[in-house]
Amino acid sequence: MKTVKKYTVKRYCSDDFSLWNDFISQATNATFLFDRNFMEYHADRFQDFSLLVFEEDILQAVVPANYIDNQIFSHQGLTYGGFVFRNEFPLGQIEAVLSETFNFLQSQGFVQLVIKAMLPFYAPDFLGEMQQALRNKQAEIIGQKMNLAIDFQSDYTISKSKLKHYRRLQSEGLVVKKEADCTVFWQEVLEPLLQEKYQTKPLHSLIEINLLQSKFPNHIEQYNVYRDGEILAGITIFKTATVIKSQYGATTENGKKFRALDYLFLYLIDFFKADYHYFDMGTVDDNSELGYNEGLLNQKKELGCSVYSQNIFQIAL
Repeated sequence: MKTVKKYTVKRYCSDDFSLWNDFISQATNATFLFDRNFMEYHADRFQDFSLLVFEEDILQAVVPANYIDNQIFSHQGLTYGGFVFRNEFPLGQIEAVLSETFNFLQSQGFVQLVIKAMLPFYAPDFLGEMQQALRNKQAEIIGQKMNLAIDFQSDYTISKSKLKHYRRLQSEGLVVKKEADCTVFWQEVLEPLLQEKYQTKPLHSLIEINLLQSKFPNHIEQYNVYRDGEILAGITIFKTATVIKSQYGATTENGKKFRALDYLFLYLIDFFKADYHYFDMGTVDDNSELGYNEGLLNQKKELGCSVYSQNIFQIAL
């Protein structure tokens, strides 16, 4: 007869900082975005309600989360969220963890949980069981983001025209530099572009991104492309064990004339392809009638990307 494992759930507090981070450093489906040093850079913007799930005194799972009124989210300040497990659990154990967590959240007065699921290439061996468990718990898919990524292990195809321009530009004096921080890119490219085009600012301020880069130098890198000492474009990279993600990418007006952003993407694709499995270029969703930016979608497909859906689950508690 199988022994039913018993789990207990508690809310994260600052005393759990080291316990949480030690767990994240070895968990099966964790990335550095779940490290408290990353999560707490914007602690003033979100009411944290992260969870720890124990089997007796052993921490077996955590849930990065925040709340608004009687709704809880995993996590509005992160690209993806959900349940992070120490090991790969069988489906039955995942469902037991979910049940105990949902009961705890209900006891705390929450009526709804929303989870932005991890993309398949961040936890490929574990995502299927997790999403099946959510479906078994009557989780409803309330949205899907359209994410673009290159699978370096596939026969991905970069458009001939982009490769042609890339080869031509190699003789135009473009120089790619890995920078010590993000200051030049933020101040001379990204912030002016977003202000002029959208009257908005980057999700991360310059102070925030430089702080995060100083805390995660092996995970956050800045690459810029110059011509005659003038910056033309830049890409901010977030790195996990197997995935490269272009978190920010932008070019100047002069950079557009030299196709500098495409040049930098193709340079980085070639640079990283031997050591990583995927190049994640982020979402193309917007508020248009189509629901996505058609030009951006085509641009990323021409760079070799395929579409990966990111499910957003809603659970009535």
